[in-house]
Amino acid sequence: MRHHIESAIEIEATPEAVWAILTDLGTYPEWNPTIPSSKGTAAVGEKLINRMQTRNGKSTTFKPTVTVADTNSTLEWLGHFFLPGIFDGRHRFDLEETPDGTTKFTQSEDLSGVLVPFMRKYLDNTTLVGFQEMNQALKVRAETGELTRSPIRKDIS
Repeated sequence: MRHHIESAIEIEATPEAVWAILTDLGTYPEWNPTIPSSKGTAAVGEKLINRMQTRNGKSTTFKPTVTVADTNSTLEWLGHFFLPGIFDGRHRFDLEETPDGTTKFTQSEDLSGVLVPFMRKYLDNTTLVGFQEMNQALKVRAETGELTRSPIRKDIS
């Protein structure tokens, strides 16, 4: 079974500025409410160590491999829960320059594996909200240079 989740936002900054923030993994604790810790290098073939935090405060660590790193355009990684085929996630960030010089930022995930049908409701609610929160935090960081995480996390029903 496959499942797709996606969220987009317009950021009043160039793709170069957004890319610089997105790929500076060491600064994630300063602004990213969904992935408050990321270690590694945003380069194809590199393994990252990401700690993801849900809105209820639960966290999990995953170690995806970067599969695409097209400067100022696309960052993608692939992660597996235990073994491939159980629960696989291809996470993607796309940056597209708009005619007025801003950036359309799209975050998406293509999920597959035997556990996906059992997690669909959770994915549609919790994961999508996490995408929206991260997108908003990235927007704030790119547009204002905010150095601390904004109090974006709320109990959203």
